[in-house]
Amino acid sequence: METNDGDEIHNCLIKLRSSPIRRRDKVYIGCGAGFRGDRPLAALKLLKRVKEINYLVLECLAERTLADRYQIMVSGGDGYDSQISDWMHTLLPVAMERGTCIITNMGAMDPLGAQAKVLEIASGLDLNVSVAVAHEISITNLGPGCLPERLYNMEGGVSTYLGAAPIVHCLEKYQPNVIITSRMADAALFLAPMVQWKKEILMKKHKMGPRSSFYIVVASSQADISCIQQLLDLSLPFAEICFDGQVCVAKANSGGVLNFSTCAEQLLYEVGDPGAYVTPDIVVDFQNVSFLSLSSCRVCCVGAKPSTKAVPDKLLQLVPKDCGWKGWGEISYGGYECVKRAKAAEFLVRSWMEESFANLNHRILSYIIGFDSLKTASIDGNASSGRNSEDIRLRMDGLFEQKEHAVQFAREFTALYTNGPAGGGGISTGCKKEIILEKHLVRREDVFWRMGVKNNGTSISNKALAPECNPGHTHTMPPETQAETEKSYSEFVLPDRSCNPAPSGQKIPLYSVAHSRAGDKGNDLNFSLIPHFPPDVERLKMIITPQWVKSVVSPLLNLFPSPDLDARNASNKWVKENVKVEIYEVKGIQSLNVVVRNILDGGVNCSRRIDRHGKTISDLILCQQIVLPP
Repeated sequence: METNDGDEIHNCLIKLRSSPIRRRDKVYIGCGAGFRGDRPLAALKLLKRVKEINYLVLECLAERTLADRYQIMVSGGDGYDSQISDWMHTLLPVAMERGTCIITNMGAMDPLGAQAKVLEIASGLDLNVSVAVAHEISITNLGPGCLPERLYNMEGGVSTYLGAAPIVHCLEKYQPNVIITSRMADAALFLAPMVQWKKEILMKKHKMGPRSSFYIVVASSQADISCIQQLLDLSLPFAEICFDGQVCVAKANSGGVLNFSTCAEQLLYEVGDPGAYVTPDIVVDFQNVSFLSLSSCRVCCVGAKPSTKAVPDKLLQLVPKDCGWKGWGEISYGGYECVKRAKAAEFLVRSWMEESFANLNHRILSYIIGFDSLKTASIDGNASSGRNSEDIRLRMDGLFEQKEHAVQFAREFTALYTNGPAGGGGISTGCKKEIILEKHLVRREDVFWRMGVKNNGTSISNKALAPECNPGHTHTMPPETQAETEKSYSEFVLPDRSCNPAPSGQKIPLYSVAHSRAGDKGNDLNFSLIPHFPPDVERLKMIITPQWVKSVVSPLLNLFPSPDLDARNASNKWVKENVKVEIYEVKGIQSLNVVVRNILDGGVNCSRRIDRHGKTISDLILCQQIVLPP
């Protein structure tokens, strides 16, 4: 349907197009950002070095950042990502020159506000641009002629993971220079240009699926710390997708490592069942995906297909919910007995709070950063009491039902300057309202989205979307330049996989057998185990059992240790009933994907851990001592 101002409104039912147009033989999709904290200059390097880029995706929205942005908007601030100004000032001139369309979810809770900001920036840069928006809306009561009586932009902060369709429609109808979205599934941002370019790419069951392409594109140029100089010259990766469905992931002439191992880690990042990975557009099976390194800058991807049930019936919706008020404080101590002084400071703050408000100590959590800040001493096998610390930082936070409790906590912590142990310094405190995002599944037909376009000039051109421009071709870099670049970085490139099995019959750290990366989805943790020597996966399967995994990760839930026997028994009972372990073999890359349900203290939006996402857990797992069978 169309509204009175010409914008279009659609629901999220899947509607396959008829007679899609073949626009070119190849499409090049660059990853300019994989999270809100990425560097615009790295994206700029990618644009400058790879002139073939047709679309540049800036994925900058996460569950945590969405909740924060909603709070800021409610308080009168911008509902869109405020960093969009820096990104557009940096990228727009080159993108317009190259004919590259920028696609980003930086619209967050206010895509229309972001659209206005981009048009303002473009005018200041003397650029004529066309900026489209695609965002979820809430509708009340369809009036005469099927027009809505009232529209809301994600009323109350509720948002749904939309699929690729809104972006595809924008690309086809408007051919814009920039597309700004609200909450979209990350994979949809990358899938949309493929669909708009040729719809049938979704239906090629024997070729690479959209989701596996996406996550490899996001961060496959990570560098090992032994090659730290390369991190000074990262330009982020891109994908080359052919009309027949072949996908190659590549990086520009830059540092970073792109090979089988880095791609395998990305493939399993934040994944549950690799045989049924759900996106709003398609359920993907990538159990048999594998990678072939063509050079130090290029990897071919094969083996993904739609899962048995290819299209999900429902969409994931996030609903903000108040979670109380958090008050926090940090202070540093150094030198002799600094840990004892930190513990004394903790005791004082807890005691002072008890004087003001009784029975709130169970809501306060303490960490000694540099000593036990990850709360994983029993995971890595080291007793924290035996460590020597020359400087540490005490952090305490309390999650309270009332704002006055959080404010009082910050005041009491500040008093440590003159009322606490000697030598404390560098105090910082604060309080804020905490919001979590509850997850619900909703029917596709009940979710609506709207799209529209505005420009700041009368003559708009986007070479990236014109079929006659940027036709299918191979990388135009002179061969000698490519060879010189690959040679210059070859000394840093790690071998894809080992040719030697790990030793058996002796205690060895797991990291000598495999590498890993951890991810999070809500309250669930996943980590990959990718053997250095592929056949070692068979021996790992005998060691990495659900019982082994649960015994290793259960200490993550011990944030409030209690000497009380009944409390410990209740905690152990909860772990037994609620913490579930699933282990999947991913045959294409001869690896394991381990999923642990209900282990992350409620998930990123309400966790009390310093490492809310659990990203550090993979390395702590790898420090476990194991004995491999022959």
